[in-house]
Amino acid sequence: AVWCPLSPTGPQTTQLLVDHPWRPAVLWDRVTLTCQGSGTSGATIWYKDGRRGGEEGCNHFTVTESGTYTCDRPGTGLSPSMKVLDDWLVLQVPAQPLLEGDTVTLCCQG
Repeated sequence: AVWCPLSPTGPQTTQLLVDHPWRPAVLWDRVTLTCQGSGTSGATIWYKDGRRGGEEGCNHFTVTESGTYTCDRPGTGLSPSMKVLDDWLVLQVPAQPLLEGDTVTLCCQG
């Protein structure tokens, strides 16, 4: 049996959250993805590059391969996609929403 902690009641649509303050996420930062929504808890289905896979039933897992990830929670549907890169050099921006005129710090990782 797979044990998954219960998620708090989330928004009415499925969201894919990443535990890192920079976007895009990069593989070497040991990214953990969390699927959150008000759909059936413990029934999460994960997709990588459009194919079903990952930790079936768990609401979160640590990414071990680069790719584009989405999750599905019965009752609230498919989440927006999240890309995790494994490139040699990545230019990142803060994960927070930005408005025109904001001062922003960029991060170049390699």
